[in-house]
Amino acid sequence: MNKPFTVLAFDFGTGSIGVAFGQTMTCGARELAPLAAREGKPDWNRVQRLIAEWQPQCLLVGLPLNMDGSESEISVRARKFGQRLHGRFGLPVEYADERLSTRAAKEEARERGHKGNYADNPIDSIAARIFLQDWLYVQSRAKND
Repeated sequence: MNKPFTVLAFDFGTGSIGVAFGQTMTCGARELAPLAAREGKPDWNRVQRLIAEWQPQCLLVGLPLNMDGSESEISVRARKFGQRLHGRFGLPVEYADERLSTRAAKEEARERGHKGNYADNPIDSIAARIFLQDWLYVQSRAKND
């Protein structure tokens, strides 16, 4: 993808799925409201509405790999979620290493003054924005090399 494009990123979780939107022109990204999930399954109608609203050309799913880079049980489920996204919406799905993004998101939320109340503390969407920005930066570097 050499032309500028937009991306919707998902930080997969079994109870909540963080969401962020970004684009390659400026490598900017912003958090969106997280999606509630039951055993990793979101309300697919809400996902459809997000896609209709933001019109992404690519979907990005965070992979929670182990620190040694190996797959974890949750990363296998995240890949399955990505496959479902592709199957339902026909958009290309990429995967991003999201190691340490949750830790960075918790630290950022604390700095913003968020407390433990999850509704006011969208850790998953902050994490999605963090790994999306990293991914966008890598894409822009690859394009410029």
